[in-house]
Amino acid sequence: MGAYSLDLRVRVLADCDAGQSNDEVARKYRVSASWIRRLKQRRRETGSIAPRQRRAPPPQWAAHTVEICHAVEAQPDATLKELRQALGLKLSEPTLCRALHELRLSWKKKSSAPRNKIGPTSRPGATNGKPRCHRSQSNDLSSSMKPARTRE
Repeated sequence: MGAYSLDLRVRVLADCDAGQSNDEVARKYRVSASWIRRLKQRRRETGSIAPRQRRAPPPQWAAHTVEICHAVEAQPDATLKELRQALGLKLSEPTLCRALHELRLSWKKKSSAPRNKIGPTSRPGATNGKPRCHRSQSNDLSSSMKPARTRE
């Protein structure tokens, strides 16, 4: 959930300044009373009621971008494990994979076995489980509900 808007913060504080209790204002605007208490405290201490900016720490691999790019250029067919060993960094394989994805670098994975040469498993012209001929039936009745045929 994102931060509450500045407009809501102004209205909440205006109602609190007008003499309403935190609980009344919380019910009116559907916010928690503890959030109102913290908002009032922040205004009192810093003078600001704007939401704080959230800053995520930079990823672990960000400092090694150049080395990662050079390693992929030198060995584009290396697996993640081989690339990690070539770099000599303390990065996990998933972290290295995320780094390659973020840097938009592609690398080929070596296959550990030769390609499988098995052909299609079904014969030519086979269906996918649906009946080949579509017989039209006059009724949507099951076979047990159809009237018996009479011989003439």
